[in-house]
Amino acid sequence: MRVAVLTDIHANREAFEAVLADVAGHGVDRIALLGDIVGYGADPEWCCDRAAALMAEGAICVRGNHDNAASGAPEAMSQLAKRALDWTSARLNAAQKAFLGGLPYTVEAEGALYVHASANRPEEWSYVTSDTRAAPSFRATTARLILCGHVHVPMLASRDIGGVVREQAFKPGLAIPLLPSRRWLAVVGSVGQPRDGVAQAAWALVDTARQELTFRRTPYDAAGAARKVRAAGLPEELAVRLLVGR
Repeated sequence: MRVAVLTDIHANREAFEAVLADVAGHGVDRIALLGDIVGYGADPEWCCDRAAALMAEGAICVRGNHDNAASGAPEAMSQLAKRALDWTSARLNAAQKAFLGGLPYTVEAEGALYVHASANRPEEWSYVTSDTRAAPSFRATTARLILCGHVHVPMLASRDIGGVVREQAFKPGLAIPLLPSRRWLAVVGSVGQPRDGVAQAAWALVDTARQELTFRRTPYDAAGAARKVRAAGLPEELAVRLLVGR
């Protein structure tokens, strides 16, 4: 099975559409959305409805902290995120909020665990930014592969049979063999708001038959998405982030 893994779309329709078009050319059997469908961007309604349609067609979809907050749940957020959240909440209807609030925190399928943040207490939204921070996720599940987001910067870690967790180097576009002697955790970079200095949408492709994972990048109309953020009256910093990938 080939699974396209997308996360942190953040209401960026241009990036979401570009990645879905890219995914369509890779013989994908299933799509997995790892949360934060909304927040920051100018198209929360469209992105929410598109995610719901994909889920109705069989996609995996889990809840992110921005989704949780947009559905009405209390969440601690930065001032910038809170300003965008208030704007987003006013745009979403009751059905869209119910969809976001009804998403599960985790889904396990075909030996992989899908989660927005750390697999350890996923409702606490801990950031997995290093091998040290990845270790609790490996302890929280027996899944051979953990796929998460939340950080907006791609990262790969593995755990050997002795329990040692190490960060692993990788190159976007090159398939990484998921050696059976290890367990793996991949932080999939953001579709809609990358923060690794590359202003392209990030996603990952998992091939369960070949036991391979590939981090991918997809160019999209970042300038158009930034113009929409400005036109919506959202903070200027959110538009600039799209243009510089930070």
